[in-house]
Amino acid sequence: MAAKKLVIVESPAKAKTINKILGPEFEVTSSMGHLRDLPASKLGVDVEHDFAPHYIVIYKRRQFAKQLQETARNREEIYLAPDPDREGEAISWHLEQLLRDDDVAQAKKREKEQAKAKGKPAPAKRAKAAAKNGRAIYRIVFHEITPSAVKAAMQHPTAIDLKKVNAQQARRILDRLVGYSLSPLLWKKIGGGLSAGRVQSVALRLIVDREREIEAFVPQEYWTIDVELKPEGGQASFKAQLERIGDKKAEVKTREEAERITSELKQQAFVVGAVEEKEQKRYPKPPFTTSTLQQEAFHKLGYSSSRTMRIAQQLYEGLEIGEANPVGLITYMRTDAVRVAAEALTAVRDLISTRFGKAYLPAEPRGYKARKSAQEAHEAIRPTGVDRAPDALAKYLTAEQLALYQLIWQRFVASQMADAVDKVVSVRVDAGTFHLKANGRTNVFPGWTKAYQEAEERERDDEGQLPEGVLPPLTAGERLTMVNTLPGQHFTKPPRRYNDASLVKALEEQGIGRPSTYAPTLQTIVSRDYVRRQGGLVPTQLGRLVTDMLIEHFPEVMDLQFTAEMEEELDRVEDGDLEWVSVVRHFYTPFSSRVTAAQEKMREVKREVITTDYVCEKCGKPMVIKWGRFGQFLSCSAYPDCKNARPVPTGSKCPEANCGGDLVERRARGRHFYGCSRYPDCRYTARRLPKAEGEAAAGTEEAEDDPSSAAAG
Repeated sequence: MAAKKLVIVESPAKAKTINKILGPEFEVTSSMGHLRDLPASKLGVDVEHDFAPHYIVIYKRRQFAKQLQETARNREEIYLAPDPDREGEAISWHLEQLLRDDDVAQAKKREKEQAKAKGKPAPAKRAKAAAKNGRAIYRIVFHEITPSAVKAAMQHPTAIDLKKVNAQQARRILDRLVGYSLSPLLWKKIGGGLSAGRVQSVALRLIVDREREIEAFVPQEYWTIDVELKPEGGQASFKAQLERIGDKKAEVKTREEAERITSELKQQAFVVGAVEEKEQKRYPKPPFTTSTLQQEAFHKLGYSSSRTMRIAQQLYEGLEIGEANPVGLITYMRTDAVRVAAEALTAVRDLISTRFGKAYLPAEPRGYKARKSAQEAHEAIRPTGVDRAPDALAKYLTAEQLALYQLIWQRFVASQMADAVDKVVSVRVDAGTFHLKANGRTNVFPGWTKAYQEAEERERDDEGQLPEGVLPPLTAGERLTMVNTLPGQHFTKPPRRYNDASLVKALEEQGIGRPSTYAPTLQTIVSRDYVRRQGGLVPTQLGRLVTDMLIEHFPEVMDLQFTAEMEEELDRVEDGDLEWVSVVRHFYTPFSSRVTAAQEKMREVKREVITTDYVCEKCGKPMVIKWGRFGQFLSCSAYPDCKNARPVPTGSKCPEANCGGDLVERRARGRHFYGCSRYPDCRYTARRLPKAEGEAAAGTEEAEDDPSSAAAG
C-alpha cells in the first residue's frame, strides 16, 4: 500500500536523502527541476495584457509530469520541498498548479461518470469546487538536509510565498523579453546561435571594457632604491627602501636619476632615526556566501564557478558517509547571507574550545554584517555538523568533494575564532637628506589562522614595495653599515584581466545578478564563445562585436547601474513593496521601442565583407573576410559558385622547420586551438599562440574545466 503522504523535491539525490530521514510513512519523489515554463517556440508573454505569462508543461517533461500527477493522486497530504529561494518557491508554485489541474480533471471525470449514471449533464463548477476542497498541499522549507531540520520543517508546514513567486516570475519574464527580442536580432545581423541576456550581456561588457583598458594602458617607468643594511657589529642584515628625499616623497623616474641617488647614498652615514613597535590584530572573515565560496575555490583549488556549484550541490543534497542514511554535509549553497543559526554557533564554539584551546575562543560569538541586499532568512554556507571534521570524511568523499568541504569547514571554524595578533615594527633610517623605511612583522598569536589560511593572490609589484619580514633588534640612534645598494627598475602595470573569481566579485559589488546566476552567467558567455579563459577571461572578436552593437542600440540593457537597479526592484517585489507587473512595464515600454528601431538601423554585419590579398587555392579568386557564428573567417569572393572557406591567419607563422604556413584558429568538439594552415600536410597544433617578445606570462588562472584548455589532437 502506497504511503498516504507525498513529499516532492527537485532532485533525485535530495529525494534519496530525505526519503531515508522520513521513513515509510512518506514517499519522497523528485520533479527533476522545473516541469512548467514559458514555451520554447514563442514569446509566451502577453505584452498587451499586463504581461500575463502562458506557462506550459515542458515538452520533454510531459510524460514525467503525467507520472507525477498519477503518483500524487489519492494522497491525503502533499509537501512541496524544493530549495529555499525564489527559484524553489516558483517550482513549488508550478507543482501546485500542475497538481490542482489534475484535481480538477479528475473531479470532472468523476462528475461525468456520476452524471452519466444519473442521466444528467456534469456541473463543471461543482467539479472545480470539489477539487479545490480536496487534499492538502503544503510548502516546507529547510536550509540543510539533516534529520532535525527536515523533521522540524515537516512539523511547521506553510503556504507558498507568492511574493517570492512573483519576484521569480518577473525575473523570468524580463529575461524572456530581452532574450526573445535580442537573440533573433543578433542571428539576423551577425550569425545564428548567438544570444543576449539581461545579466550575461552586462557581464560580457565588464570583460570587454577591462580588455580595452589593458590595451589602452601605457606603462610608466619608475625606480625603487633599496639599501641592504646591518647594525654595526651585527650579523643579520635587512633591507630598507628610500621613501623621502628631504620633505618630498622619493619619485625616481629614470635610470640616470636612480644611479645619481645611489651614488650619493654610498657617501652617507646611516642611522636609525626612529623605531615604532605595535601589536596589530587580524580579524577572521565571515563564513562563505555563494560569491565568496566561488572566489576562494577558484584561488585555492582552481575550480571554475560552475564546478564549485556542482560539487557544493552534491555536498548539500546528501552523501553516504557510513551512517544509517545519506547526510547533507553543508547548508544551502545559494545564499548572500552571513547569518549563522544559534545551535551551529554553540557547536562550533564547543569544537574550538576542545580542539584548539580556550585561548582561541572569543568571549562572545562573532557576528557579521551582510550586504545591504542580502536575504537574511538564509544562513551562510557552513557544515551541517561541525563535528564532522574533513579528515574523518576522507574515505567517503571524492577528492574534489573533500577539498571543497574542507574549505567550507575551515572557513566556518575560523570565522568564530579569536583574532590573530602580529607584532609590527616600523623603522625609519636617516642618511643625510635621504630617509628610508623598513617594516617587519612577526606573528605573536595565530588565532583563527590556526584553522584557516586566506588564499594568497599573486601580488603584483605595482609599487615596488618590499615584503614585510623579520627585522633584527634596532634602537633609535643606532649606527648602521651599508652592505649593498639595490636600485630596481619597474613599470606600472595595467589592470588585471577578470578571472572567474574577480568577475563574480565585480558582479556582486555592482549589484548585478544574484547568487544563483553567477555560475550560469559565466558558463553562458564562455559557451557562446564570447569569452575564453586564457590567462584570465579574454573577450573574442565576436564578444567585442556583440557588446559594441548592444551598447549602441540598447544602452539601458547594457548599463551597469540600470541593471543593478532592476535587481533592487526585484528584491522589492519579493518584499511586497512593488507590484511585479509595474516593474516589467517600466522596463519593456522603452525597450520595445529600441527593438523596433534596431531592426532597421543595426548593422547587418554578416553581409559585410573585407577585401584581402589572400587568394582562393581552389579557383584563384580573391578571398574576403566575413563574419559568422564563431567570428571572422576567410571566404572565396566567388561564393556561392565557389564555397571554399578557411580560418583567418593569426599573423603568427608555424614554428615547424621549413613549413612556411600560418597559424590559424580552429575549433573542434567545442574546443579552441591553433593549427597550421597547411593541414593535413603539417599537423602542428598548440593551445596558445607563441608569445610576442616582451609579453607577460599568462599565469595559471585557467580553471581546469575550461573548454579551451585541452590540447587539440
